[in-house]
Amino acid sequence: MEFDSFVLAVSTADLGTVEAASEHADVAEFRMDLASNPLEALDDYDGELPLLVTNRADWEGGEASDENRLTTLEATFDHHAVVAVDLELAALGPQGPDVPSAVALRSEAKERGLSVVASVHDFEKTPVAADLRGLLSAACEAGDVGKLAVTATDRSDALALLSATHEATLTGRRVATMAMGEPGRHTRAVAPVYGSKIGYAPPNAEDATAPGQYDLETLAGLVERL
Repeated sequence: MEFDSFVLAVSTADLGTVEAASEHADVAEFRMDLASNPLEALDDYDGELPLLVTNRADWEGGEASDENRLTTLEATFDHHAVVAVDLELAALGPQGPDVPSAVALRSEAKERGLSVVASVHDFEKTPVAADLRGLLSAACEAGDVGKLAVTATDRSDALALLSATHEATLTGRRVATMAMGEPGRHTRAVAPVYGSKIGYAPPNAEDATAPGQYDLETLAGLVERL
């Protein structure tokens, strides 16, 4: 999957919900860190939607500890439905002492023809404009798509993110952006207008995996109308 045009991902830890979501989604983000037995669930998956596998680290807002986290991700690469993998930028850049490197895993993914989403999440704030541009640039250098999710406290934060999205898109970068929280909720529908290539939504509102998400059907409708 090249992510040359907008892709709507249903984000879920339960692959049993994917079939019902195929009417609105282009891909399923499988949140392995939130699943009880992710590899067993993947073995049983025979749905039509391709999979973007994510095993989000606990230091980046997920629930996966670093023990075996990357090994578990690599074990998914042979599954025919897996077309992309999400790796945190912090594990692909100069790593801190407590962040195991995912560089070798990125190389393995590329060799197998998988796309790599390099992601950054800020659950506290929206960085200043220069930092937004820098983070998007670094994420795009590290992966095929640079994903940036920030937390908006007001509409100015949302506007800054949309501006950074537009600027990155004009330079030919493939980005996926969203502002978490209620003040930034609308960016999930509006960001594709400015070039964001991936949108994320749970099958149902009660299954949200990040603050401020629309449910899948609602987001699909909003994006289509815009």
